[in-house]
Amino acid sequence: MTSAPLLEIDRVRQAFRKAGGGELLVLDDVNLILREGEIVGLLGRSGSGKSTLLRVIAGLARPIAGKVEYQGSSVEGCAPGIAMVFQSFALFPWLTVLENVQLGLEALGIPGDEVRPRALAAIDLIGLDGFESAYPRELSGGMRQRVGFARALVVNPNILLMDEPFSALDVLTAETLRTDFMDLWTAKKLPIKGVLLVTHNIEEAVLMCDRILLFSSNPGRVASEIQVKLPQPRHRTDPEFQKVVESIYVAMTQRAQAVTARSAVQQAERFPVLSLNSPLPRVSTNVLSGLIETVAGQPYNGRADLPAIASALQMDIDELFPAAEALQILRFAELVGGDLKLTPAGEMFAGAEPHERKRTFARHLLNYVPLASHIRRILDDRSSHFAPRSRFSDELEDSMSEADTEATLRAITSWARYAELFAYDDKTGRFTLDNPA
Repeated sequence: MTSAPLLEIDRVRQAFRKAGGGELLVLDDVNLILREGEIVGLLGRSGSGKSTLLRVIAGLARPIAGKVEYQGSSVEGCAPGIAMVFQSFALFPWLTVLENVQLGLEALGIPGDEVRPRALAAIDLIGLDGFESAYPRELSGGMRQRVGFARALVVNPNILLMDEPFSALDVLTAETLRTDFMDLWTAKKLPIKGVLLVTHNIEEAVLMCDRILLFSSNPGRVASEIQVKLPQPRHRTDPEFQKVVESIYVAMTQRAQAVTARSAVQQAERFPVLSLNSPLPRVSTNVLSGLIETVAGQPYNGRADLPAIASALQMDIDELFPAAEALQILRFAELVGGDLKLTPAGEMFAGAEPHERKRTFARHLLNYVPLASHIRRILDDRSSHFAPRSRFSDELEDSMSEADTEATLRAITSWARYAELFAYDDKTGRFTLDNPA
């Protein structure tokens, strides 16, 4: 495409002030172009700044550096040609479907005699004809999200920003709404020229998008771009579709391994080597055990293709990638070319009795997670055998954000409880050796 961009993002940076002082950098040096006729996906794990970028584009937040240009003009506030659909529906519960859709037109000062016909047309377009007088509480989740779409489309925007619009819906409802949207888009029945879609669902991105920008985290950056040249409508069972999905899994896992590894030697060792202050993925031991058992069993026999297991277990990247990362950290599995492969320790864990699983998990936790051995050592050395949580949170916050500190301490608490290495009393805010056997 050679047409002038509808939207151009140039070296955008965004940061937020931290409660204890300093700034948390969320976006850094983000560049993006959206042209007419495109659906561009922003794909990445939670915390990579995708939703923050949409807010900047919509004029709801001002970046600390860089610029956002819409049709050649700088975005300094809410641009009238840009509309957004949210994950949480964001409807006014005291207004009917018609009143919710009319609201955007009234806010723009559209003449009164135009408001109702345009709202009714948008409701009909999105498949809610007959529900104009219903209140949100009377509607299913999918129908409420259709109201959200109608409210965004009724103002005839040039650009539609979609912030995970299907993620709060059940699988079948999401598939129906996604298909209906794409049918309207390919038939050119929608009053929009371009779409930016934030998602953490790889198959959804491949189903809908012409280009997919893969975002890294901490801070969010565009790590790479994937072109999707498959004709619409697209089908998950198409081998070419599966090739694109596989290439994205490989790209994202390779990127994660490169970021986690600290040196070429560590990359050669295939596993991340953590420091005391390395953030930990917050994944329950039930999920870790279940994933190990699934990969160990039929039809995978110890090595599972990530897209296949994500589909079988209905896991998106915000669920599967942290679990795979945790198994790598603990040396129960490794990522090999987009596959999750159990190590001998992982295979032994899968076949072990519960008590032996706990002992194996405890050994790996002490050997490969420095924070676990650090907390246990301090508890062992103190005559009281307890230490305040703040002692470790203050230490971690010297090198990571408050959110990462919270997630890391919750992860280590859960893992240590399962392994019976140490316990945590939430009432007193103390780590202790009182409970472990």
